Amino acid sequence: MKAILYIGHGTRSKKGAVEIRSFIEKVKARIDAPIQELSFLELTEPLIEEGFEKCVLQGATEIDVVPLFLLAAGHIKHDIPLALSPLLDRYPTIPVEIKNPFGVQEVILDAVAELIKDSAGEVAPIDRLLIVGVGSSDPDVHVNFGKIAYGIKERLRPEKVSVCYLAATEPKLNEGLESISDGANGRVIVVPYMLFTGLLLAELNKTVRLRQKEGQKILCTQVLSSHTVIEDIVIERAVGKQSL
Repeated sequence: MKAILYIGHGTRSKKGAVEIRSFIEKVKARIDAPIQELSFLELTEPLIEEGFEKCVLQGATEIDVVPLFLLAAGHIKHDIPLALSPLLDRYPTIPVEIKNPFGVQEVILDAVAELIKDSAGEVAPIDRLLIVGVGSSDPDVHVNFGKIAYGIKERLRPEKVSVCYLAATEPKLNEGLESISDGANGRVIVVPYMLFTGLLLAELNKTVRLRQKEGQKILCTQVLSSHTVIEDIVIERAVGKQSL
């Protein structure tokens, strides 16, 4: 009997934890699979080991692991395989397939463009966009965010699109905000390239609100999981289709 084990990053944000659980419940309702469990890499319970064991206790004879991660970086390349390794040794007769992260897909870029329009209306040629990633020391992340920035610029045609990060790599948020705001005549639209709400997003929104109070024409869009295409991609991964 096949089981699906979803793996999220985990968060200290109670709101973020509720959000991801609600998201997965919607996904589970659309998939005909008797065993579906949610687990987390860190910070939120159940952790990966507990989620895996729950699948086994329910009679799983094979397990598909579906990471809830946008891009392939350290967590996908190292941390999740490391967490799963002792479980693979413990249950050598249970085949485990780890599905790909979402990657840079055209449908995701389309969804981001729609979320921007939902929050900001039509993007004017004098508006500027700041795409904000969580950040990673993995060099592939910079390459992927370059593709993301290019794709969003092609779809919306703002004056400028820049990228910054909240942690682990440069440029950081303050530098990104100062750069994108310098000489801006239109709005600065901040785009958090993140799946779910969390403490980092709360800090980002706080920074944007402070700038709004200071009179800057700036706003922040919603997280990606608020668009139904993300739910669709998770389902594609869970049932075996790969869109990359």
